[in-house]
Amino acid sequence: MASIKQVQITFDCAEPERVARFWCEVLGYEPPAPPEGFASWDEYNNAQPAEKRDRWFWCTDPTGVGPRLFFQRVPEGKVVKNRLHLDVRAGTGLVGAERLAALEAERDRLTALGAVHLYTQYADGEEESCITMQDVEGNEFCLD
Repeated sequence: MASIKQVQITFDCAEPERVARFWCEVLGYEPPAPPEGFASWDEYNNAQPAEKRDRWFWCTDPTGVGPRLFFQRVPEGKVVKNRLHLDVRAGTGLVGAERLAALEAERDRLTALGAVHLYTQYADGEEESCITMQDVEGNEFCLD
């Protein structure tokens, strides 16, 4: 059996471009250039029939290391907690108060972008601190 070389992470959402641009800011990813012949994504979307506008969007890691994130419009809204979530590694290598300060700074940056802080789990002697948040459409993710 051949091994898988790459993965793409797909988000079901109501507003693909909005959610994708949020995650670009979170991760330092880049959105794609508009399709050939269009000066912007707005111009491209406006040229589409209403039912095909803002159906999908994606973003990629400019270094080529991280997976592509793909965002697709679905008719149903988010109802329950995610069964899969992203951990944004904002405190890697840090411990104690230094780690918590780095996580809180990232929490504040992302809150300004529209994320919601759900709760903070403080270090307890076994586990280090982490912060649970929601993106602009309510998908949970962690800062760790």
